[in-house]
Amino acid sequence: MPFTRLLKTLAPAAAGRFASLCAVCRGWGAQRVCGDCVARFAQPVPRCQRCALEVPVGVTVCGDCLKHPPPWEQALAAVDYLHPWDGLLARFKFHAALDLAPALAQRLLDAHRFDSTARYPGLLLPMPLNPARLRERGHNQAWELARRLGRLLNCPADAHLLLRPRDTPHQTTLALSARAANVQGAFAVEPRRLAELRGREVTLVDDVMTTGASAAEATCVLLQAGAARVQVWVVARTPRPGSA
Repeated sequence: MPFTRLLKTLAPAAAGRFASLCAVCRGWGAQRVCGDCVARFAQPVPRCQRCALEVPVGVTVCGDCLKHPPPWEQALAAVDYLHPWDGLLARFKFHAALDLAPALAQRLLDAHRFDSTARYPGLLLPMPLNPARLRERGHNQAWELARRLGRLLNCPADAHLLLRPRDTPHQTTLALSARAANVQGAFAVEPRRLAELRGREVTLVDDVMTTGASAAEATCVLLQAGAARVQVWVVARTPRPGSA
């Protein structure tokens, strides 16, 4: 068989087996983050059911959440916001690296499967961007995750029910103590669709949670609009200071 014909014959099989370079180790693999890197950097750990911070084995809710529970009912995080996920998420969020979206959504799906207490997500709502920020960025990273999770879990995802009509400074530019005030009044439910939310179980989806201020504000808006309960799912959770 001529060499060029042999290449054409083998190419489809090779493409299916070696789809891309791993975004972490740069080795060939079937996923954008290879199995070896997932095993190395995404090992599941016990997490607080309310805030998704890592806790000792056997602990379900951390002391802070027992004293000051967040407004949502349950939180899920796949990894800590550390290497390599911090870099990957920055590329995904700020540099339109949408090729990473399937691998990041898969990490959330794996975390959901690992957590025996995790509830079915119900209606998946991405944390919204202000229209000006969306035009600037060209995509909403939370929606890229939510819509893929919807397909994987066979549940609805909606990018237009929860809105962010007021633009606010980037949370990352603010001191931790100033973040809650920064997002007050930033979210709203589409007023013509309130009936669709009443009595629903809702899961907020985002890329990263640090203080939880944005998620808390959005949760309160959803509950006030009639949602029965709210969960928060994030790819990465920023660890407690000094714990890394």
